[in-house]
Amino acid sequence: MNLASSITGTNPAEAVLGGIIGSGPAMSEVFRLTQQVAKSKASVLLLGETGTGKELIAHAIHGLSRRHERPFVRVNCGALSESLLESELFGHVRGAFTGAIDNRTGRFEAAHKGTIFLDEINSTSLHLQVKLLRVLQEREFERLGGKKTIHVEVRIIAATNQDLRAALEQGTFREDLYYRLNVVPINLPPLRERKEDIPQLVDHFLNKFAADTGGTARSLAPKALDKITAYHWPGNVRELENIIERSMVLSSKDVIQADDIHLDPRTISTAASDDIPFLPDGMSMEEYEQELIREALRRTNDNKSQAARLLGLTRNALRYRLSQMGVDTPQ
Repeated sequence: MNLASSITGTNPAEAVLGGIIGSGPAMSEVFRLTQQVAKSKASVLLLGETGTGKELIAHAIHGLSRRHERPFVRVNCGALSESLLESELFGHVRGAFTGAIDNRTGRFEAAHKGTIFLDEINSTSLHLQVKLLRVLQEREFERLGGKKTIHVEVRIIAATNQDLRAALEQGTFREDLYYRLNVVPINLPPLRERKEDIPQLVDHFLNKFAADTGGTARSLAPKALDKITAYHWPGNVRELENIIERSMVLSSKDVIQADDIHLDPRTISTAASDDIPFLPDGMSMEEYEQELIREALRRTNDNKSQAARLLGLTRNALRYRLSQMGVDTPQ
């Protein structure tokens, strides 16, 4: 997913973080943590749904660190079987298994002095977790089938779209590895919890795809933007990018209308609940969202936690929206 922004700056931190779009309070906190943790050697655990930009943040941490001239190596732990992933991470020696005709360097060796990004860390087996823990603690390992101990100096950034605390309770993730990885956690908010960033994202994607095709810049009609903002965005920024590209391909208009925006009908309700009805056309997004919030509070007798779940928001996100509405809420 390419979220490169046109925002630039003379400050190196601004230049790197300029590749991640968002100016609301949720992303401002992510930016602050990213810049702060980049200066250290601490392990980082990125938490967020698919499509929220975890790899972009991992790249930014590496780019802002003293390791920025060293390798950045990405491994998708969920894309390989256990045996293949073990060989991919740690390498293997000739004859380690059928088809191992030569010695092979693993990703940890390739990332020496740099950063390794372990995406979907939640999908690793308990066997591999033991080996990962050893690398974190001792900075050493052996290639698959080998006896020589290899020492590496590498920073580990891990990411997950699952609740690792639930995995701890289920016994599918080691507690000691969790705490080694979770030195500095960074939570990436889903797009539905930072809708104030949607106009900026839409503008960026419109300009991006226009530049890619050599066409002129296009825009969205107000009702089209309202429609996009009201959507729940289960696929987050990645889905938004796809929707904008599809709309530009299928529409020849200079101003893209609401009818040109084709959203997933299964998740069109912002409230993520069939019980809360759609509101009439012509209502502004602000009025639409406030009415949904009031309806959720009515249905839950002003229980903020239940209302937040009904709306598909975190309690903090609901509290933020209520404060914008001028409704005071206790911490």
